[in-house]
Amino acid sequence: MRLKLALLTATALLAGSAPQAVAQAPAHVPVDRPVINAGPPRDVTWQPGPVRSPSGRRAPNVIVILVDDLGYNDLSFNGGGVAGGAVPTPNIDAIGRQGVQFEQAYSGHGTCAPSRAALLTGRYPTRFGFEFTPTPLRFARQVRAHHYGRVNPVYFADREKDVIPMVEMGVPTDQIMLGQVLQNAGYHTIQLGKWHLGEAPKFQPQVRGFSETLGFTGGGSMFLKKEDPRVVNSIQGFDPIDMQLWATLQFYVRKDGGEPFEPKRHMTDYLTDEAIAAVEANKNRPFFMYLAYNAPHTPLQATREDYESLSHIQDHKLRVYAAMIRQLDRNVGRLTQALQERGLEDDTLVIFTSDNGGAYYLGLEDINRPFRGWKQTFFEGGIRVPMMMKWPAAIRPGSIYHAPVSHFDIFATSVAAARGAMPKDRPMDGVDLMPYVTGRKLGRPHEVLFWRTGPYRVVRAGDWKLQVTERPQKDWLYDLSADPTERVNLAEAMPEKVAELKRLLAAHDAQQVKPLWPELGQSPVMLDHSLIRPQQEGDEYVYWGN
Repeated sequence: MRLKLALLTATALLAGSAPQAVAQAPAHVPVDRPVINAGPPRDVTWQPGPVRSPSGRRAPNVIVILVDDLGYNDLSFNGGGVAGGAVPTPNIDAIGRQGVQFEQAYSGHGTCAPSRAALLTGRYPTRFGFEFTPTPLRFARQVRAHHYGRVNPVYFADREKDVIPMVEMGVPTDQIMLGQVLQNAGYHTIQLGKWHLGEAPKFQPQVRGFSETLGFTGGGSMFLKKEDPRVVNSIQGFDPIDMQLWATLQFYVRKDGGEPFEPKRHMTDYLTDEAIAAVEANKNRPFFMYLAYNAPHTPLQATREDYESLSHIQDHKLRVYAAMIRQLDRNVGRLTQALQERGLEDDTLVIFTSDNGGAYYLGLEDINRPFRGWKQTFFEGGIRVPMMMKWPAAIRPGSIYHAPVSHFDIFATSVAAARGAMPKDRPMDGVDLMPYVTGRKLGRPHEVLFWRTGPYRVVRAGDWKLQVTERPQKDWLYDLSADPTERVNLAEAMPEKVAELKRLLAAHDAQQVKPLWPELGQSPVMLDHSLIRPQQEGDEYVYWGN
């Protein structure tokens, strides 16, 4: 009933107060994804490696830990942390303290799937048309039927004729993924958790370079069943995305693309259990592990144990979210401890990052502090992400790297560490960060970085950042060296700089390709407060398209 009420609020759209009249999306459409009937929990067997490790120095293992929608301020590394620092994250922090912290790390995009595509291909996702997050048609329609206030969503119903099936929304098979390159370098490759890069068999991880997989191919999963006595839930009735997730997500995983079954416990704990089991099975051979937790993305579901340990946090939603951060940190610690116990720590490159910034629709105001904006924007709060890397055999502990880096550098850095071969038949946007981290190479890895989703385009050149938006029709120019939180828009005062950066955007766009599926709609995102607070006169916003 709550979902139905949220969708019916579309009748209250205030078209005249938006920048232009909006098309109302139908509130009731057919289900466009099948229901998955998951079997009971079962044991997983990982392919065993050699009984003994070969003599001599072995190639390093590579572990990429990618979390989902982590806010820049969710970690306590730099004096931040959830609930005013009430929930420390010592295990995640330790990766940076024992290795290198990247002060200006950027995601490849402002939402989940294109950012993951950038990381795993080493390229801008717009180079191969993966510009928008795969979204079911029903979901796109219903989210745009929601009433936000003064500024409301737009929906492009005329584009529905160009929509392809959800399962066909994947990274094209001619793109070379990180797992494929490392397989060719002799690595055993493992994927765990969220995929979100295509659900049809030809797109799934077990045929895109991963020897073994365990997880879910879509963009989300329940962490436990809603009614499980081990879970504490927080449902955001004000958020159309959250209501859709509670109505449609299921609780399951697949091993190597096989039949679905339920995990034995909370997804974050379960994925770590299996990651440790996979480390044990592969301790005597080089392996690459891509561990993509779906935490702390909505739906907000914490273990009762973690929730009860945070009784000092009074707000229920914040307490559930904080409990998920606490649980995530504990599990990262469990994995790094497993490496240490097996004597693998020195020869394992561990990279930790988030796919994008914290979400506007959570209704938690401080998760991206001090940066402005959210996931679903290209303001720093949406694309500036925590990123840290440790490799005791090669990186001096306590290192800090100041220049801008990107998710697609993870590809090149991992390949170089594994002594693999980078693809030579296409432009590659990532670079190996190790020479910069160790000081063997000076200068910046990137003088220019770009982002694009539909008509919303962004360039960072040196310390200048230009954002060009269609709704509102506006240029936003910032000098990040003096204004890293993007408070002073210099566009009107510096038209020549705007023109210079627009020429860079045009040249970049000329090298990109048409999106593989259309942008069906756009939703407003207020820059300076979350969705739970009503829109006010004078609020600044951008429209995010997908």
